[in-house]
Amino acid sequence: MDITYLNRFESNLQQEMLRMCTSHRMLDGVLLSSEDINQQWDVLAPEYMVDAVAQIKDYPTVSVAWAGYLGLAVACGWDGNWEACKVAPYSSYYGPQGFDDMDEQIIQYHVGLSLDSEEAHQLEVAIRSCARLAVNLIYREQIEPQSPMAFHVFARACKVMYRMGAALQLKRLGYKFEEVLA
Repeated sequence: MDITYLNRFESNLQQEMLRMCTSHRMLDGVLLSSEDINQQWDVLAPEYMVDAVAQIKDYPTVSVAWAGYLGLAVACGWDGNWEACKVAPYSSYYGPQGFDDMDEQIIQYHVGLSLDSEEAHQLEVAIRSCARLAVNLIYREQIEPQSPMAFHVFARACKVMYRMGAALQLKRLGYKFEEVLA
């Protein structure tokens, strides 16, 4: 596996998503993050990937986008009750229809927004736009479908999408990077 290539793909995708979210005023040019939130992806990713890979053929954008919603939910838990969030099973993010309506479940019950609110709509547009960007960049790579490399590139895209979702939520919660003077 070409780790250098995968790292470059991940970095480029993250920069493109960050630029897009900044241009839509959803972020301020900085990817807000927390090591706790980032490490939680490693816990949730194996089960998420099982669900997402099954959706790639028919719903490629959804298969990436839902990782962003998962990032939103984990960032909420990190800000609210991290002790409960960090042990919550992946299935706790499911909606009544499982993976299919995880986005609505997370917006309503984890983020606490009405589905028809302007804020929910803005988050949906940002996440959908980022997911489309990811899918387009994956296609441009012209990787052999269903190959090990295709899986790893897809997994990196989902990881970036998760971090972007977390950053969007941290921004909504009022977090920001500030220079600390010594």
